[in-house]
Amino acid sequence: MAMPIHVSTTACSSVFSHRRRVFHTTTIRAVASEDFAALKSEEQKIELGASQLKVTRLGIGAWSWGDTSYWNNFQWDDRKMKAAKAAFDASVDRDITFFDTAEVYGSRYSLGAINSETLLGRFIKERKEKDPKVEVAVATKFAALPWRLGRQSVLNALKDSLCRLELSSVELYQLHWPGVWGNEAYLDGLGDAVEQGLVKAVGVSNYNERRLRDAYEKLKKRGIPLASNQVNYSLIYRAPEENGVKAVCDELGISLIAYSPIAQGVLTGKYTPENPPAGPRRQIYTPEFLTRLQPLLNRMIEIGEGYSKTPTQVALNWLIAQENVVPIPGAKTAEQAEEFAGALGWRLTDEEIYELRSLASEIKPVVGFPVEKL
Repeated sequence: MAMPIHVSTTACSSVFSHRRRVFHTTTIRAVASEDFAALKSEEQKIELGASQLKVTRLGIGAWSWGDTSYWNNFQWDDRKMKAAKAAFDASVDRDITFFDTAEVYGSRYSLGAINSETLLGRFIKERKEKDPKVEVAVATKFAALPWRLGRQSVLNALKDSLCRLELSSVELYQLHWPGVWGNEAYLDGLGDAVEQGLVKAVGVSNYNERRLRDAYEKLKKRGIPLASNQVNYSLIYRAPEENGVKAVCDELGISLIAYSPIAQGVLTGKYTPENPPAGPRRQIYTPEFLTRLQPLLNRMIEIGEGYSKTPTQVALNWLIAQENVVPIPGAKTAEQAEEFAGALGWRLTDEEIYELRSLASEIKPVVGFPVEKL
């Protein structure tokens, strides 16, 4: 789906230091309750590809934070910022500590608006002041704009993102979409970022099967694993299954990060033909589409009742059950974040997974993000 592009070119000074991991030998001892909680949280994480970077099985997308061009009814104010902060805290409270943002998320030129990276960095800083032990995994993205040429453009953009985030490094840095003029230099830039200690792992986004294989092989020559490919994937948008992307991810050991996993809120069940989404989403999820969606939603409600789960939790659990998939639904409120956490710790049966896919197959999918076709 198209989005307005806002990229800051303001220089930002910061010190980027190389970090060295220090491993401590753990002796057998009585485990306090907080240590047990930390151990349990670690067990619930998975590795992204072969990168050795561990993240929670479900993350949170920060596309809507600060945005006034697609989300939030074209307005951003203090009330919405407090709600986003509450969503961040609620996620961390429930051991969901993987957050995805991008340099083009949020707005800079509208009154009161702010960049998503800036907000996420602020939320992390405020949380760490209260709880210094909290660990948050940050993923952000490089916008492959036509005028950005050469590997240094990746490093420059990354350093700007780190300044906005107020961090010296991030866990995952991704190419947001394929470059128009080619991707060789961008991939070189990703490799340089790893070697300079600015990122722990690298990935791509909206890459088709061929581009994905090429990126994997190029990074492999430098001994750097391609950790992930972030694509549009949900119960009602299963293009990654149909175009070979999911199969290649599984074959090469690349994690698939699923954006729009609840179809921008449509799979929550709160929208009806009489009450479609507001803003640009109304042009995508029309009353006609929502009418065709009702049989699937009704069955999701029925299945969810058997587990005391909501349609949102069923939709997210369906994705997690596909294996090698990390959904990143967008949370604008604490209540949404709490609901997302309820998608973990249980599993739909194989029969239910198959039935939901069959019902979803009867619905003509909506149009995806245009760059998926590059």
